[in-house]
Amino acid sequence: MQKILSYIIYGFVRLLSFLPLRILYFISDLIYLFVYYIFRYRRGIVNQNLQLSFPEKSKNELKLIGKEFYLHFCDIFIETIKFWTISESEIKQRCKFIQSDFMSQYEKEGKSVIAILGHYGNWEWMTSFSAWNDYLFMPIYKPLHNKVFDKMFIQIRERFGAKTLPKQDTLRRMLSCRNQNRFTITAFIGDQTPNKRNIHYWTTFLNQDTPILQGTERIAKKMDQAVVYVCMRKIKRGYYEVEFIPLFDHPKQTAEFEITEKHTRILEEIIKSDPAYWLWSHNRWKHKKEI
Repeated sequence: MQKILSYIIYGFVRLLSFLPLRILYFISDLIYLFVYYIFRYRRGIVNQNLQLSFPEKSKNELKLIGKEFYLHFCDIFIETIKFWTISESEIKQRCKFIQSDFMSQYEKEGKSVIAILGHYGNWEWMTSFSAWNDYLFMPIYKPLHNKVFDKMFIQIRERFGAKTLPKQDTLRRMLSCRNQNRFTITAFIGDQTPNKRNIHYWTTFLNQDTPILQGTERIAKKMDQAVVYVCMRKIKRGYYEVEFIPLFDHPKQTAEFEITEKHTRILEEIIKSDPAYWLWSHNRWKHKKEI
């Protein structure tokens, strides 16, 4: 029964994706009313995260940021659905990549790239980068337990040629590509909350003690791949601009935690400049530092 229901949802989402975005955004506005006012989805977590991150802001300012976040959160849901069938010409108009020409130099040098980003803007649309070039773009993801939904998200993320990389296969696949002399750009999400047993480094992030995953830095040093940060900005509803910022060409030469601190500080600056577009519903600070 559960599998049948999953396929019904799969088919419904597929059909929904054919609707034009102007209609989908109307649906998004309706979803917002239910999510924010009726179901109050994670309102407590969002309010607490905002209050602790911006103690200098007034209640009215934080309330406005919270509402803007929920509007954007519903838009991400709708935009991800639309991504399944959106045309290449339309996604190129709506999600533009700037200052990424330097990638060709890395390719000439035979030096693959690790791209770090956060849950900011619409990270799902990031995979449209593959529509702009022939690079092997590999976003890392955590497979879903539901096989039907997992298949659906893989199809969405690979819409324009990206190749999703299951989290548990990251290093193996990266090594395999290196052995084949294939130039790759592997995308890591840098603001995930580590499991308690995997916490080895704390820093201050958005005014709070925050544990940071070390996997990205360790892999960067092991593979000695160039590290860049992916800065995504929301220009207006349904339009984004993405910039790749070079950080380290030779990770093995960096000090311990230098890569981690750098990408954390960049994300922090991005969030502070326009707070509403980060994933505030994520329980980022569920682990507390022991004193």
